[in-house]
Amino acid sequence: MNLRDEVETVLRAWNAHETARGNAAIIDYDCHPIDEPVSAAPNRLWVLARLTDLYQRAQDSGQRHVLDRVRADLAYLRAVLGEHPPLEQYIRDTQGCDPTGWTDEQLSHRRAVASKALDTIGVPWGPNLDTDLKKIEGALSVEDAGDAIQAAAKELEPRVRELAATTAPYTLTVESVDVDAYWAYWLDGSGPDARLRLNLRQARFTQARARQFALHEVLGHALQCASYAHHAATEDVPWVRLMSVHTPYQVLLEGLAQALPLFVTPEDPVLVARVRLAHYAQLVLARLHLAINTGVPIEQCAAETRTLMPHWDDDEIGDALADRGADPLLRSYLWSYPAGLDWFTSLADNAIPQAIGGLIRAAYQDPLIPDSLAAL
Repeated sequence: MNLRDEVETVLRAWNAHETARGNAAIIDYDCHPIDEPVSAAPNRLWVLARLTDLYQRAQDSGQRHVLDRVRADLAYLRAVLGEHPPLEQYIRDTQGCDPTGWTDEQLSHRRAVASKALDTIGVPWGPNLDTDLKKIEGALSVEDAGDAIQAAAKELEPRVRELAATTAPYTLTVESVDVDAYWAYWLDGSGPDARLRLNLRQARFTQARARQFALHEVLGHALQCASYAHHAATEDVPWVRLMSVHTPYQVLLEGLAQALPLFVTPEDPVLVARVRLAHYAQLVLARLHLAINTGVPIEQCAAETRTLMPHWDDDEIGDALADRGADPLLRSYLWSYPAGLDWFTSLADNAIPQAIGGLIRAAYQDPLIPDSLAAL
């Protein structure tokens, strides 16, 4: 068994241990499903010892793909066990980038870009932004949301496949759940089979958002991970074939999924406005992420966020603080959203089409860390 396969065996055992205890899964998308039964790890310290040994062996053998992955697994596992490393080290080890944040000038620029895009569709900036935007986007009932997302995915799929140059097959199952979690939509899966869960407690359904999340979850995450699985089934790839959100592939996965409308439907002003607004919002959340992890008082964090995002209520702000400061998974994973969206928005705004096409084709072939994206 090679080193990559040994890592996958340990991660499957860790995943079985956590899910047996009712905890969140470690593996979010299995790009190399197996038929053999998986024995759960006896405990987290057993996993820690095995991963530590695998990390040293990856260092000794110079296997960079394995090394980057196991570094992230170790950092996250140590956080789950109670360590609370400085944010800069934690994000670098898990997401593969430095949490340097964005300046006031950059934030003001992105707000101006978002405001201009919203003006184009007749939505003014202010405390009623969400309500006004929902009116423009078209009403959609909870019962019809799943069908609307699948219909939009079917319509837009040829464009994404052409852009990404992928012929990988995939199937999609849509489920509704009601859980107390930050996410409104979540996709996981195995091989070509993806599952999209709609969290009825958080999701807000409109016709435009159905199209947005068809791009994000279905033609972004589902098709992309199915493409990785297809590649892994036809070639002995060097990367660990188990996708997890605490690893440095997430800057690519979340960044491209959020920005896809800029590449696929640039003629749709509502979807473009959605992306521009999300870009600004994620930079605000990044500021909150840095503040709560560097000792800024809660009251100060909340007051600044109310000023920057007047249409957010205190429930949203309070949840954002707790997620980014207290939860070991979200303290890592949620940084991938602003980092990735900012990177891919800059790509859409500044790169020549040939460069964009080549990079997106590469991004649907193999999971890439931030350093690899920068090199491309």
